[in-house]
Amino acid sequence: MKALVTGASAGIGRALATTLAAAGYSVTAVARREDRLDGLLDALGPGHDRLVADLATPEGLRATAGRLAEAPYTLLVNNAGAAVHGGFAATSLEDSLAVLDLNCRAVVTLAHAFLTRARPGATLLNVSSTLGFTPKPGLGVYSASKAFVTSFSETLWHEQKTRGVHVLALCPGVTATESQHAEDVPSWLVQTPEEVATRALQAVRRREGPTVVSGRRNAVLTAVTGLLPRKTALSLLG
Repeated sequence: MKALVTGASAGIGRALATTLAAAGYSVTAVARREDRLDGLLDALGPGHDRLVADLATPEGLRATAGRLAEAPYTLLVNNAGAAVHGGFAATSLEDSLAVLDLNCRAVVTLAHAFLTRARPGATLLNVSSTLGFTPKPGLGVYSASKAFVTSFSETLWHEQKTRGVHVLALCPGVTATESQHAEDVPSWLVQTPEEVATRALQAVRRREGPTVVSGRRNAVLTAVTGLLPRKTALSLLG
């Protein structure tokens, strides 16, 4: 079994790479930070490889799509992502467009490269977010990009099931990583990257989907928030 994991140098991506390697996958770890990838490879041991690529750039996308074309992969994990914190009009347009490039363009590009060659039994896992269901003021572009990832994954789940190819969107809530600020979130709602990765592997093995929310508390909170009037939900999340 071969798995390619993007955004593998830290956080959920690193936990996914480690969890998949322990489950018997040969992992190709993709990220832009070479030193962290080398550290991950040392931790994973023999039988795995890495690709240094910035998926927010055309060159990084071409290199990663090319790697997917070299040999059939059993699993693609589109995990790489970014966010801009703050009000949309008060933050850099270039930063917001870079988020779209990474969170949307890269996901579409690599999904296409993978699915055109995928064999029956293969799985595409796109890492989305609970904010795709319940957008948070101050994270407008990120929330919208994750709504895109979730909707895109659900349509692919339907389109690909006749081929025997499984597609799902994994939607974590707040996760304790270096890029997430959880000071204003109750500790009982915060998951570790390892918990998210364990749930992801379970969903892949069980062929769950098209959408899987990581953590029972997150699933309940997302469902309850979805029942509220949109104005109320936005006020609470803001």
